Amino acid sequence: MKNHHDWKAIQSLLPYIWEFKGRVAIALALLTLAKFANVGIPLALKGAVDALDPQQQDIIYLPIAMLLAYGLLRLASSLFSELRDALFAKVIYHSVRRIAGKIFQHLHNLSLRFHLQRQTGGISRDIERGTRGISFLLNFMIFNILPTLVEIGLVTVILLSQYDSIFAIITTGTILLYIVYTLIITEWRMRFRRAMNDMDSKANNQAIDSLLNYETVKYFNNEHYELQRYDDTLATWEKSAVRNQTSLSLLNIGQGAIIAIGLTILMLLASQGVVDGELSLGDLVLINAFLLQLYLPLGFLGFVYREIRHSLADMERMFNLLDQQQETVDKNDAAPLIVKQGAIQFNHVDFYYDSNRTILHDINFTVEPGEKLAIVGASGSGKSTLVRLLFRFYDLQAGKITIDDVDIQHVQQYSLRQAIGVVPQDTVLFNDTIYHNILYGNPQVDRQDVINAAKKAHIHEFIEKLPDGYDTLVGERGLKLSGGEKQRVAIARTLLKNPQILIFDEATSALDSHSEKAINRELQTLSANKTTLVIAHRLSTIVDADTILVLDHGRIVERGTHSQLLARNEHYAAMWALQQTEGHKN
Repeated sequence: MKNHHDWKAIQSLLPYIWEFKGRVAIALALLTLAKFANVGIPLALKGAVDALDPQQQDIIYLPIAMLLAYGLLRLASSLFSELRDALFAKVIYHSVRRIAGKIFQHLHNLSLRFHLQRQTGGISRDIERGTRGISFLLNFMIFNILPTLVEIGLVTVILLSQYDSIFAIITTGTILLYIVYTLIITEWRMRFRRAMNDMDSKANNQAIDSLLNYETVKYFNNEHYELQRYDDTLATWEKSAVRNQTSLSLLNIGQGAIIAIGLTILMLLASQGVVDGELSLGDLVLINAFLLQLYLPLGFLGFVYREIRHSLADMERMFNLLDQQQETVDKNDAAPLIVKQGAIQFNHVDFYYDSNRTILHDINFTVEPGEKLAIVGASGSGKSTLVRLLFRFYDLQAGKITIDDVDIQHVQQYSLRQAIGVVPQDTVLFNDTIYHNILYGNPQVDRQDVINAAKKAHIHEFIEKLPDGYDTLVGERGLKLSGGEKQRVAIARTLLKNPQILIFDEATSALDSHSEKAINRELQTLSANKTTLVIAHRLSTIVDADTILVLDHGRIVERGTHSQLLARNEHYAAMWALQQTEGHKN
């Protein structure tokens, strides 16, 4: 199963590499030249040593040609390797960029259900480690494992053709033993690496979550509790990390022993050959040089294999994100939504997050073009779910929702969401400037349009008084601004989007009475001739609504105008009387 995941991860990289097939071909050609030069170095060294051996000839001469060849081959090996790395860098880093972008896009395409239960810190660490693993895998698998195997093959051929077969047998036997030992021990060690990764992601997630909720931690004096939770996770990570390191030492000791034994046996045989007169000193130097040349990259091969396995483990978690299925997907024949009038209809809509607990039951209503529909009800009655369904964050279990008689499940999601503007109850801003946060409503407009939107949202004067004006940073999630200021930024952002359908999800709940009246006047102007849905807590803000729906446990229990509902003297009238009483007390 692990091999299946590893092969899947490797396969997923191939299309990105194939984009640069020309570069890859040239890089592989340079790699081949570098390896041939590498294998030629000991041959040139043997020729130089034999020329200087008094037992080989009566006259000793300086083997200038062999020494020059030795130097040139060393230079060529290094030069071709560096040129190869420089050429392949574009392939590696462009692939990392493309894959990271693909995952980022995929995360945005996943359903709200996924994002409500995700752990942001853990996901960010998985992506970080995974992209780093891709870089390592592309570089070392192509340019270290493959060339080392090629070099082993070339050396074995030379040893078999020039010397007794025992040299090739011992060389290849040592190499095979080394590789088998490395594979077995590395596979055994992977459990410790995976445990380290799990705990690392968990600790990172706890740290980010705790820091994001700094105020809550302080409110409850829970700094020590947060530290204890964080330290408990790190203690498990530490245990796995220590096991990982001790098992690495065991692997290195075994590898060193195998190489030392193989090298010693070969040198004893070669030295005996020199004593017996069957081999020259040059042959001894050649065999020694070949073995050192082989075992050095072979030692590196062990490291590379370990790191590749680690990289694949790192990438496994990242690619698991791509395996997360989208819940709401555009149909193949989905067309862009063109809003001509803006009539909205919920037709016998049923919805649940969990089949054991239905959220909405048989919801039926129509909002005519240009009308204002208000939705009221107790907390948990399903008001915000209606908005999420209109935005198609989820698909329905039964019924359908239409805009201008077009089922929203048959149109492109981008065009649907482009046609709807939302001012949410809980405004979360980007950790950027006020200007950027307002501009987010329509990034194509100029600065004056942003200022005009801020003026309509009654926040321009406040912004102008700030030392950095529109360039003021709002802090993470907008924490440097008050609730009312954040809400006005959100209103300005929606004004800038200028959609055909407007949704106000308790949009003025964080404002004081004076600001609320001013903003409500602007909202009325903004929503003139637009289809508007208002989720309201303060009933005083919706007395002018064309229709008011009262939700209770996911069902519409009343509908009508403000005066009609008061006359019925049921749910709505009771809510109104309660708020009027609270208003007088305040």
